[in-house]
Amino acid sequence: MKYVFFDIECACVYKNAAKICAFGYVVTDEHFNVLAREDILMNPKGKFHLTGRKGSEGLVLPYEYEDFKKYPPFPVEHKKIRQLLEDKEAIVLGHATVNDVNYLNLETKRYKLPSLKFEFHDTQFFWMNVTGEYTRQVGLGIMAEALGVEFTPHRAVDDAYATMRVCEALCKREGVNVAGLIERYGIRGGMLENYHIRTAGSVGLKQFLADREREREEYHRAHEEFYRYVNKYMHRRKKGGKLEGKIFCFAKDVEIDVPMSVKLVASIFNSGGKYTSHPAACNVYIARDEGGTRFESAIKSGAAFVPLESLKEALKQA
Repeated sequence: MKYVFFDIECACVYKNAAKICAFGYVVTDEHFNVLAREDILMNPKGKFHLTGRKGSEGLVLPYEYEDFKKYPPFPVEHKKIRQLLEDKEAIVLGHATVNDVNYLNLETKRYKLPSLKFEFHDTQFFWMNVTGEYTRQVGLGIMAEALGVEFTPHRAVDDAYATMRVCEALCKREGVNVAGLIERYGIRGGMLENYHIRTAGSVGLKQFLADREREREEYHRAHEEFYRYVNKYMHRRKKGGKLEGKIFCFAKDVEIDVPMSVKLVASIFNSGGKYTSHPAACNVYIARDEGGTRFESAIKSGAAFVPLESLKEALKQA
């Protein structure tokens, strides 16, 4: 079994176009001994338009842009790339691989070439499963630093080599090879076939998504229960109490702790106070700690911040 690590650079990337100018790859054996490495440069047949996420100047490629005109376009290299990625004796890997797979897919469509067909794995997704952090997409540089791998972004082939070293370090830390890592975490690779991309999956990701969905449902049930109480009883509040003129708003985590939040808002109503769901409309904001968008909205609008525990004590004495 061989490993094929690859990385792609594009002259420009748009929603429906990705003009590839460099395909870097490293082939190793199962022990991460390098068998081959190359930077395949291509004429992207288009202008370079490299921008950052917010439209500012982004990636600067370590090549002279005019030199790309000397190289063949993607269709000429398509066969070689196909042979590398569709090798039945190889596991194909990258970092944030689905992005590069999408670039390949867009280029084959652009030139009306047959769709590539191969399964792929992703060191970024490996990291998510090992750490259990599925909400954060960790960059290659951060992974390299965490695993003690030297990494300087440069050419596509160098990025592919760094991806290989990161994968090697991760496998070494886990005490397995790539196949063992895939088996341990129940990882299903992504797939490109018939111009359709299937993203990677795993047992851990499936459980994470199920837990997140359950938490959302529990949140919505608690939110609805709290506001049913507020809407039913606020108009019955005591007039002229000690909290007359005070309009309260709770942090979300306080609201959904229904047994406590209902008891607190009942005490507020019994003392003449009101409740609002809009932090910018309150004059007293209640939370366990400072911080967050709701807190900032309330304070910016002139509300006083009262820690949750202070409110509890005050209402006991009311």
